[in-house]
This record gives sequence, structure tokens and C-alpha cells, in this order.
Amino acid sequence: MLFSALRNWDYNLCSTLINPLCTYYRRMCTLSGIGESLFKVIRSLHNFRNISHMSSFKFDTLSVSRPKEFVYKVQLNRPDKMNSLNNTMWLEIGECFKMIDNDEDCRVVMLTGAGKAFCAGIDLQNAMNMGQQIAQYEDIARKARLVEKRLTQYQDAFLSIEKCRKPIIAAIHGLCIGAALNMICGVDIRYCSKNAWFSLKEVDLGMAADVGALQWLPKIVGSSSLVRELAFTGRKIQAEEALQCGLVSQLFKDDESLWAETLKLAEEISQKSPVAVQNTKKALIYSRDHTVPEGLEYMVNLNQAMLQSEDFIKAAIAIASKGERPIFSKL
Repeated sequence: MLFSALRNWDYNLCSTLINPLCTYYRRMCTLSGIGESLFKVIRSLHNFRNISHMSSFKFDTLSVSRPKEFVYKVQLNRPDKMNSLNNTMWLEIGECFKMIDNDEDCRVVMLTGAGKAFCAGIDLQNAMNMGQQIAQYEDIARKARLVEKRLTQYQDAFLSIEKCRKPIIAAIHGLCIGAALNMICGVDIRYCSKNAWFSLKEVDLGMAADVGALQWLPKIVGSSSLVRELAFTGRKIQAEEALQCGLVSQLFKDDESLWAETLKLAEEISQKSPVAVQNTKKALIYSRDHTVPEGLEYMVNLNQAMLQSEDFIKAAIAIASKGERPIFSKL
């Protein structure tokens, strides 16, 4: 009767009670008899909840999965087009990261590409379609208004990556050019494999990069001279140079090592206090765009509340007692 009732619990009630129950039973040294059976039922309900929750992340050009607890994997999923960015993908990237920003079950995100490459930049067919739409208007003001609307949508999509409170780690393999290089400038951490290469390709299309790279890249690599060289020429940046200049922080011998180490890092971050991690990201972004005194004042305003969080108390007790890693509540 007990097990039958558990299987027919209201879904919202399951969401509230399952995680604490699973945590409790995981900590038990031994499970036997009814305890073991109860744990299996609760665990199956927990897995069902995860599957049901992930089903809300349904996109045409993105694949979203959960490889580890509190770790989401967002994969660009147009492998037959080398994950080039069409209008649908642009809009879905923005929608996806806005959803993740408000998802308490996610604490860190892996951003990857399906198939042989991370991303080939803008879909040229999509660009041609936009050109045809512009050509429908004779008046330059109407043409400009259409371009403004589309570019703002694309910029907002990439800004949603930086604005997402959860740390985002890009795992880059194969080519990463044009709009793709703009996109990864908005993430928090960049890893790549030895076969990766990068190019700020827009100059070869007769345009200036307009979705983030010219704003982010100088602050990432710290060399105005190098950024101007890359932006003026569109030349290739091989993986070794990307590591040397600071575009990426780790370089791996093959794709399998890249993905394994990215997941390892994501899992480590996911076990930290979400209060600490998310506010650290906010502070880093704010401090990048403000003076040191302004950044310090921001931290005072931020931590006068955050230092009263239960996460601070749990972490301090764990360090002082040299006990188990603290388990933090969702945020």
C-alpha cells in the first residue's frame, strides 16, 4: 500500500519531497528490507521527475540534456550544416539560456556542438533570405528598420549567454568561425581540443562583426593589437595560439578528452554553493565594466545579504569540522 501511494503521488509533491528523501537514504550506511525497497521507489520517482523536467527543453536546433546532477549540456544540433546559425537557432539560443537562468535544477552549463565541428558561423542561406526580405522595401528607412530588428534579436541571443547566472563552459572542437567566435566570447570558460581553430571571419564577408566579439574579445585576450589583427584579416587562430593568447584556458589532445574534462569541471562547479558561484559571476561581469572602487562597493552591497545565507554557514562548518562536503539547497 505504501509503495502504491508513492507511485501515485501528486507530481508537485514529488518535486518537493523526493530530493531530501534521496539525500537522506544515500547517507545511510546500509539499506535493508523496507528501507532498500523504499529507496528504489523514491529513486525511480526522482529519475521520472528529471526526465519530465528536461522534456520542457525541446528545440529544433538545440539538444539539451543532463549528464550529471545540476549539470546541463546544451548542444548545437545541426550537424549536417556544421551547426551553422540559422534564424531558428539564433532565437532558440536566446530562449534556451533564459530558461536555464531561471531553472533551479541547473547550476552549470556545458556548451558543445554535434558532429565534426563546434559551429561554422552564420548560415549563408539564412543571410541570403534576409537579403531578399530587405529587398522587398524601396525606402532605406524601412530596410534599416528590418536589419535593426534582426540584429537586435541576434545580439540579445548571445547576451542571454552572459546574462545567464549559471556558469557556462564552451567545449570547442573543429572549426569555430564568425558568429560562433562571437558566441563563445560570451561564455565563462573556454576549453578546446587540438583540432579546433578559430576565425573572426566577418571581414571576408564585407562586414564588421556585430554580435559581440569586437566588444568582448579585447577584454578576453588583453591585447588590442592582436584583436585588431584578427578582425582586420580574418586569419585562422590554431588551437595552440588560442591557448597562448588566453582565448581558451585548456587544450586537450582529442575530442573525447575535451568532453570528459569539461564534464569533470562542470561537476566540480555544480557541487559548490550556487549562491557563491552565481554571485561570483555577477561580480566578475560588473567589475569588468566598472572601476575597482565601484566593483568593491558592488561587492559590499551584494555580500551584506549573501553572507547571511545558509550556504555560508554550511560551508564554514564543513571546513572547520573537516567533515563531508556540504550539500547546498537549490537556488
